[in-house]
Amino acid sequence: MSPLLVLGLLMVQLYPTVHGLPGDMLGQEKVTQEDQHHSAHVDKLTLASSNTDFAFSLYKQLASKNPNKNVIFSPLSISMALAFLSLGARSTTLVEILEGLKFNLTETSEAEIHQGFQHMLRSLSQPNNLLQLSVGNAMFVNEQLKLLEKFQDDAKTLYASEAFATNFQDSAAAEKLINDYVKEKTQGNIVDLVKHLDPDTAMVLVNYIFFKAKWEKPFDPDDTFESKFFVGKRKSVKVSMMSIEDLTMPYFRDETLPCTVVELKYTSNDSALFILPDKGKMEEVEEKLLPETLRRWRESLQMRVIDELYLPKFSISSNYNLEDTLPQLGMSEVFTLQADLSGVTGDRNLAVTQVVHKTVIKVAETGTEAAAATGMKIVPLSGKVGPMTIVNFNRPFLLSIISKDTQSIMFLAKVVNPNEA
Repeated sequence: MSPLLVLGLLMVQLYPTVHGLPGDMLGQEKVTQEDQHHSAHVDKLTLASSNTDFAFSLYKQLASKNPNKNVIFSPLSISMALAFLSLGARSTTLVEILEGLKFNLTETSEAEIHQGFQHMLRSLSQPNNLLQLSVGNAMFVNEQLKLLEKFQDDAKTLYASEAFATNFQDSAAAEKLINDYVKEKTQGNIVDLVKHLDPDTAMVLVNYIFFKAKWEKPFDPDDTFESKFFVGKRKSVKVSMMSIEDLTMPYFRDETLPCTVVELKYTSNDSALFILPDKGKMEEVEEKLLPETLRRWRESLQMRVIDELYLPKFSISSNYNLEDTLPQLGMSEVFTLQADLSGVTGDRNLAVTQVVHKTVIKVAETGTEAAAATGMKIVPLSGKVGPMTIVNFNRPFLLSIISKDTQSIMFLAKVVNPNEA
């Protein structure tokens, strides 16, 4: 099994509406490669802060609906897909999407936002021998739908989007086309993304992200053992618990917000931040999930020798329909007959009917025999002096995977039950 495999996928389905009112001019400025010579793209840290704000806002919505369930999604995939969709949005619809993504439109222009995502996409697409990472966009367009040249150009230039003419009247063939594309891009890990496509579908937008990396300091599979994971006060499940001793790693004990934070690095220098709330304190930590909290945690991390670290192996997945959740973040009009997506075809005759997001995370010891052979450092217990630092992830915890190049959260999860696929 690979050490870490993470994928997120988002699908936005556009559906014709019954009216044809013209949209106004808001958002009509041309956002193409030519502009990049005249306008600086949004600062990387500003983009990361907005993405983090959006990530935690969406997390709270998803967690509140199922407080005792695993939560897992890719904020990066969702925000990029919605920003991509906003290329065709106008008027209130445009403002709702961009403000829902936590951008301050008085400080950051629409053009700067798109160029920020463009630079992020380019950064994430750089070849790296130590990391398998692929991020991309695609649109499957009804054969009868005539797209504006500007929308097509911007989709390709800013979001590197592929376009595929699709016959949605043949639902089975359309589903196969989209599902085969997704399966290939996610190396076979996500299958049957779309089902029961409406023959009247105008367009399906897809964003995918595939991430696979190795731990900088892998766990030894021989040290994995069966242990209890406490999913509740009186309930536990048996898990395969990975363990490692005498690991020097970034560590922070937060006394203000009762939790322990550790950072595990990948060979690519990207990192996974694991947050372990004290017993019974998960809700308190969740309430304080804000960009400044994440920033404080990361700035407070200090190298520390962890005498014993225990982390369960797990493979969890999610399948969300977000059309009922995104309106809670202020994005409502795009799902109604009042939607203004006239930037797609020139006519105000499209609305979004479905937003599907799927994610899978697998965490294990290591993926190769050579890496496993590095083993662990064995120190006799009698040689240890003073209090020991033990971090045991044997109860619900949070996980955030952060890209070193963009400083954005690629994946965010709450693991309530490692056995709950």
